[in-house]
Amino acid sequence: MRTARHYAAPMPSMTVAELQAFLADAFPEAPPTYVVEEVFDPGARLRLPVTAVHGRPGGTVSGPALMALADCAAYLAIVGQIGPVALAVTTSLHIDFLRKPELVDVEATATVLKLGRRLAVVGVGLQSLADLDLVASAQVTYSIPPR
Repeated sequence: MRTARHYAAPMPSMTVAELQAFLADAFPEAPPTYVVEEVFDPGARLRLPVTAVHGRPGGTVSGPALMALADCAAYLAIVGQIGPVALAVTTSLHIDFLRKPELVDVEATATVLKLGRRLAVVGVGLQSLADLDLVASAQVTYSIPPR
Protein backbone atom coordinates (compact mmCIF):
# COMPACT_ATOMS: atom_id res chain seq x y z
CA MET A 1 0.00 0.00 0.00
CA ARG A 2 1.26 3.43 -0.91
CA THR A 3 1.18 6.23 1.59
CA ALA A 4 0.85 9.87 0.73
CA ARG A 5 3.95 11.98 1.04
CA HIS A 6 3.52 15.33 2.60
CA TYR A 7 5.93 18.04 1.61
CA ALA A 8 6.29 21.43 3.21
CA ALA A 9 5.49 24.18 0.75
CA PRO A 10 8.70 25.81 -0.45
CA MET A 11 9.32 29.29 0.83
CA PRO A 12 9.84 32.20 -1.54
CA SER A 13 13.45 33.37 -1.85
CA MET A 14 12.61 36.99 -0.97
CA THR A 15 10.32 38.76 1.49
CA VAL A 16 7.88 41.59 0.76
CA ALA A 17 10.37 44.16 2.09
CA GLU A 18 13.22 42.66 0.05
CA LEU A 19 11.13 42.71 -3.14
CA GLN A 20 10.11 46.33 -2.54
CA ALA A 21 13.76 47.31 -1.98
CA PHE A 22 14.86 45.29 -5.04
CA LEU A 23 12.34 47.14 -7.19
CA ALA A 24 13.58 50.52 -5.95
CA ASP A 25 17.23 49.52 -6.53
CA ALA A 26 16.59 48.03 -9.99
CA PHE A 27 14.80 51.19 -11.19
CA PRO A 28 16.31 54.08 -9.19
CA GLU A 29 15.13 56.78 -11.62
CA ALA A 30 11.50 55.65 -11.55
CA PRO A 31 9.17 57.05 -8.92
CA PRO A 32 7.87 54.45 -6.46
CA THR A 33 4.78 53.26 -8.33
CA TYR A 34 3.92 49.80 -7.04
CA VAL A 35 3.35 48.46 -3.54
CA VAL A 36 4.34 44.85 -2.93
CA GLU A 37 1.48 43.44 -0.86
CA GLU A 38 2.42 39.77 -0.62
CA VAL A 39 4.94 37.20 -1.79
CA PHE A 40 3.95 33.55 -1.79
CA ASP A 41 4.94 30.30 -3.41
CA PRO A 42 4.62 30.55 -6.38
CA GLY A 43 4.00 34.26 -6.92
CA ALA A 44 3.40 37.77 -5.69
CA ARG A 45 0.64 40.36 -5.30
CA LEU A 46 1.19 44.05 -6.10
CA ARG A 47 -1.00 47.13 -5.85
CA LEU A 48 -1.00 50.13 -8.15
CA PRO A 49 -2.09 53.22 -6.19
CA VAL A 50 -4.10 54.83 -8.99
CA THR A 51 -3.87 58.59 -9.51
CA ALA A 52 -5.03 60.90 -12.30
CA VAL A 53 -1.77 60.10 -14.14
CA HIS A 54 -3.06 56.54 -14.71
CA GLY A 55 -6.38 57.69 -16.15
CA ARG A 56 -7.65 58.06 -19.66
CA PRO A 57 -10.71 59.78 -21.10
CA GLY A 58 -13.86 58.12 -19.83
CA GLY A 59 -12.66 57.93 -16.24
CA THR A 60 -10.87 54.58 -16.42
CA VAL A 61 -7.38 53.25 -15.76
CA SER A 62 -5.40 53.25 -19.01
CA GLY A 63 -4.34 50.08 -20.80
CA PRO A 64 -0.63 50.97 -20.64
CA ALA A 65 -0.87 51.38 -16.85
CA LEU A 66 -2.50 47.94 -16.55
CA MET A 67 0.08 46.35 -18.86
CA ALA A 68 2.95 47.84 -16.87
CA LEU A 69 1.42 46.54 -13.62
CA ALA A 70 1.04 43.04 -15.10
CA ASP A 71 4.66 43.09 -16.33
CA CYS A 72 6.04 44.27 -13.00
CA ALA A 73 3.95 41.73 -11.06
CA ALA A 74 5.28 38.91 -13.25
CA TYR A 75 8.85 40.15 -12.83
CA LEU A 76 8.57 40.29 -9.04
CA ALA A 77 6.81 36.92 -8.87
CA ILE A 78 9.80 35.35 -10.62
CA VAL A 79 12.41 37.27 -8.64
CA GLY A 80 10.55 36.41 -5.44
CA GLN A 81 11.08 32.73 -6.25
CA ILE A 82 14.63 32.69 -7.66
CA GLY A 83 16.22 35.64 -5.88
CA PRO A 84 17.44 39.02 -7.13
CA VAL A 85 18.14 38.61 -10.85
CA ALA A 86 17.94 42.14 -12.23
CA LEU A 87 18.65 41.13 -15.83
CA ALA A 88 15.58 38.91 -16.31
CA VAL A 89 13.65 40.44 -19.23
CA THR A 90 10.18 40.21 -20.72
CA THR A 91 10.07 38.19 -23.93
CA SER A 92 6.29 38.10 -24.35
CA LEU A 93 3.25 39.77 -22.79
CA HIS A 94 -0.32 38.99 -23.81
CA ILE A 95 -3.17 40.78 -22.08
CA ASP A 96 -6.94 40.55 -22.34
CA PHE A 97 -8.84 43.60 -21.11
CA LEU A 98 -12.08 42.28 -19.61
CA ARG A 99 -13.85 45.35 -18.22
CA LYS A 100 -13.33 49.05 -17.66
CA PRO A 101 -11.83 49.71 -14.20
CA GLU A 102 -12.76 52.81 -12.23
CA LEU A 103 -9.98 55.21 -11.22
CA VAL A 104 -9.23 53.35 -7.99
CA ASP A 105 -6.32 51.14 -6.95
CA VAL A 106 -5.74 47.97 -8.96
CA GLU A 107 -4.17 44.78 -7.62
CA ALA A 108 -2.22 42.25 -9.65
CA THR A 109 -1.84 38.67 -8.49
CA ALA A 110 0.96 36.95 -10.38
CA THR A 111 1.37 33.18 -10.28
CA VAL A 112 4.42 31.47 -11.73
CA LEU A 113 3.05 28.74 -14.02
CA LYS A 114 6.40 27.38 -15.22
CA LEU A 115 9.85 28.14 -13.92
CA GLY A 116 12.65 26.72 -16.03
CA ARG A 117 16.35 27.47 -16.16
CA ARG A 118 16.00 29.95 -19.05
CA LEU A 119 12.29 30.85 -19.27
CA ALA A 120 9.49 31.53 -16.81
CA VAL A 121 5.79 31.81 -17.63
CA VAL A 122 3.53 33.79 -15.30
CA GLY A 123 -0.24 34.24 -15.23
CA VAL A 124 -1.46 37.58 -13.90
CA GLY A 125 -4.97 38.55 -12.83
CA LEU A 126 -5.72 42.27 -12.34
CA GLN A 127 -8.58 43.32 -10.06
CA SER A 128 -10.10 46.72 -9.38
CA LEU A 129 -10.37 47.35 -5.65
CA ALA A 130 -13.64 49.20 -6.34
CA ASP A 131 -15.55 45.97 -6.84
CA LEU A 132 -12.95 43.17 -6.95
CA ASP A 133 -13.95 42.24 -10.50
CA LEU A 134 -11.19 40.92 -12.74
CA VAL A 135 -10.44 43.78 -15.14
CA ALA A 136 -7.66 42.11 -17.13
CA SER A 137 -5.82 38.83 -17.45
CA ALA A 138 -2.26 38.52 -18.74
CA GLN A 139 0.30 35.87 -19.53
CA VAL A 140 3.91 37.00 -19.37
CA THR A 141 7.05 35.12 -20.38
CA TYR A 142 10.45 36.14 -19.02
CA SER A 143 13.93 35.17 -20.13
CA ILE A 144 16.17 34.37 -17.18
CA PRO A 145 19.90 34.98 -17.71
CA PRO A 146 22.33 32.17 -16.91
CA ARG A 147 23.69 32.36 -13.41
